Amino acid sequence: MLVIPLLVLVSLLDPVRPRARCSAGQTCDPRQRRDAGGRGGVYEHLGGAPRRRKLYCATKYHLQIHPNGKIDGTLEEHNPLSIMEITAVEVGVVAIKGLFSGRYLAMNEKGRLYASVKFNKECEFVERILELGYNTYASRYHSTELPQPAGGGSKRRASTQKLWYVSINGKGRPRRGFKTRSTDKASLFLPRLLGNKDHEMVRRLRDSRASHQHSHHSKTVPHKVLHLAMNAKF
Repeated sequence: MLVIPLLVLVSLLDPVRPRARCSAGQTCDPRQRRDAGGRGGVYEHLGGAPRRRKLYCATKYHLQIHPNGKIDGTLEEHNPLSIMEITAVEVGVVAIKGLFSGRYLAMNEKGRLYASVKFNKECEFVERILELGYNTYASRYHSTELPQPAGGGSKRRASTQKLWYVSINGKGRPRRGFKTRSTDKASLFLPRLLGNKDHEMVRRLRDSRASHQHSHHSKTVPHKVLHLAMNAKF
């Protein structure tokens, strides 16, 4: 007779929590899985909304991503191509996307920077915050292995990694990753907040995309709108 009251008491102390329902044939994961662009995919989006910043290099250039895939620096204070969306992929790992170009910053196995239309593993960069507010961005998947002799007379050889950094030299040109160091001025970037003129360019972009949302070109920025944004007078 005491069994039923005991079962009722246990159920009250440890209630059963409802489980998330999973569709047939799908993996049940309570966390929402999205890529760095927030469109759905295999990458975990842990950073919430992207941070909109301009990456100002210590060589006095703003990093910019062109619609044709070119990467370089600009001395212009208000250039739409220098407005970036920085999104956390994992803790300490980010994706950098040009807001107006719609392309992701990436580094290939030869250490060259390029702009990728789609997000892939070469678009992942390890973000490190240094003194004076400067950051470095190192490729997550490409680096140089530096073998070193192990101590103690062992025949084994240990290896360390030389990281490849995003870098813009004094002429506004990207440097090859294997030629960079974290202490170089060309590898130091200051994430700058957007100014009033930058926000106005973003507003023009948003309005343009809204007006073209039913077009098959809605995922790209019309060149006419980009031209207007770059030559707008405020």
